[in-house]
Amino acid sequence: MRIHRITDLGDEGLADYSRLTDVALRRVSEPAGGLYIAESSKVITRALAAGHRPRSVLLQEQWLPDIEPLLGAYPDVPVYVGDSGVLEELTGYHLHRGALAAMHRPELPPLADLLADARRVVVLEDIVDHTNVGAIFRAVAGLGADAVLVSPRCADPLYRRSVRVSMGTVLQVPWTRIPEWNEAAPILHNAGFEIAALALSDDAVGLDEYAADPPERVAMVLGSEGDGLSRRALAAADTVVTIPMLHGVDSLNVAAASAVALWALRARSQGSAD
Repeated sequence: MRIHRITDLGDEGLADYSRLTDVALRRVSEPAGGLYIAESSKVITRALAAGHRPRSVLLQEQWLPDIEPLLGAYPDVPVYVGDSGVLEELTGYHLHRGALAAMHRPELPPLADLLADARRVVVLEDIVDHTNVGAIFRAVAGLGADAVLVSPRCADPLYRRSVRVSMGTVLQVPWTRIPEWNEAAPILHNAGFEIAALALSDDAVGLDEYAADPPERVAMVLGSEGDGLSRRALAAADTVVTIPMLHGVDSLNVAAASAVALWALRARSQGSAD
C-alpha cells in the first residue's frame, strides 16, 4: 500500500472525498467512466469482489489492518490516513464506518444481456430516495430476483447512501438503466416479460391471486415515493397488482412493498419446483 498521512486537506488526491454531503454530487456522480464512493470495509470488500477497481482509500489509522489484505492486488492505490477530526472536516460528516474508497464506476451492461436469462426483474421508475433504492436492492438480493432496471430519472444506485443501505448488495445485483417507456416496454415484451405494475387501481389484481399463477417472466414495476407510477408506466403494464391492506392503510413504503411482492413471487416459484 502507498500510505499517505494527511497533512494538507487541499491535496489533489483528496478531492474525491470532499463535500460528500453536497446534494450537487447526486447530479455529477454518474458520468461515463466516473466514480462512486464505497463506505465501510464490508462494502469495499464486496466492490473488489465484484471486480471494481479502486482509485484511492481514506481511513483512520486503526482500520489499516482491515484494509491492507483487501488491496493486495492494487499495491499502487494510495491510502490516505488521518484522525477522526481531520476526516470529518474533509468529508463533512463523522466517518464511523472505518473507511471510504473512491471506486471506478463499472460500465453498465446492455439491457439485452440482463434480460437474456432472467425470470424476475424489478423496474424502478423515478424513485429519488437513495435509502429506498438501497433497500430495494437488498430485497432483490435476498429474495432472488435476477436484475434491477432503473429509469432515466431514478436515483443513482451507486450513490454512497444507496450502497450503504443495500449493505453492498447493489454491487452484486446486476442492474442497468432503461430508456423511456415507449422504448423500454417493447424491449421487455419482446424478451417475453409480462409487465406487472405494483399500484393502487380499481381493476388491480391482488398480489396473492397474481402470485398463485405467475407468468414465467415478470418485470415488476415500482413507482416514486410521492406520485407512484406514471401514466406511461401504467399504460405500458399488462397487469396492475396491489398488496391487500387492512385497517385503512392504503399502501406500504416502496421498499417494503418490493420485499412483500418479491417474497410472494419467490415463495410460489419455489413451491412449484418442489
